[in-house]
Amino acid sequence: MYRFLLTPRWWGINVFVALAIPLCLFMGSWQLSRFQDRAQDHEDAKQRTTVDTSAKARPLAGLLPVDRETSGERTTATGRYGKQLLVPDRTLDDKSGYYVLTLLRTDGGKSLPVVRGWLPGEADAAKAPAPPKGEVTVTGALQASESPSSDGVRTAGGLPTGQVGMISAASLVNLVPDDVYDAWVTLERGADGLRPVPAAAPEDSGLDIKAFQNLGYTGEWFVFAGFVVFMWFRLFRRERESARDAALGLVPEPEAPQPSTT
Repeated sequence: MYRFLLTPRWWGINVFVALAIPLCLFMGSWQLSRFQDRAQDHEDAKQRTTVDTSAKARPLAGLLPVDRETSGERTTATGRYGKQLLVPDRTLDDKSGYYVLTLLRTDGGKSLPVVRGWLPGEADAAKAPAPPKGEVTVTGALQASESPSSDGVRTAGGLPTGQVGMISAASLVNLVPDDVYDAWVTLERGADGLRPVPAAAPEDSGLDIKAFQNLGYTGEWFVFAGFVVFMWFRLFRRERESARDAALGLVPEPEAPQPSTT
């Protein structure tokens, strides 16, 4: 009854199924591992938002360029404060306020954006305390440059003079005469009434839409594997019933062609 499984047609079907199922399972497992990696990155990022102040601060040069591993690391830099800017529309503990951002001109001649702290209310340069004079050494959490897609970030369009929408080298390069580091530091201790700004999780390291796409693809690949098995059993059952009917003589013989009358 099952001799049909030895026909070339069924050999082809069986080979296809034997290759398709492992492929679908492999791709589903790979997409699941991608989701798990992103979930782990999310957990690691949350941990890095709490800076271990007991850890030794590392020199800035040894942590650049900023990536997922170095974002949130404790760093130190020495220089002199220069131009000061305000970053409006920033929340802290669910309260609206603004960052006080001061450019630190380092010994290397480049300026490092330093968020000295946060103040509540509308951005007001008169309320922002002036930075210390002379050479200073700052210590804080290293952060990657922001992008327009970051939460709470807006472009500089329409902002008053002395304010900037996002903290990045691209937005600051035209506001200061020096080259700007493609990174910034948030101080771990506030002064002069400024509240310290906690480190932010690095971008593209959370459970974003890409992570859930990986989870969706996982389900799709496993569904494909199940569909292949389902179709194989459906074809097998139909072929088995046809073979059984033929063995019992239930399959009608084809009619003989009628002679032509012309």
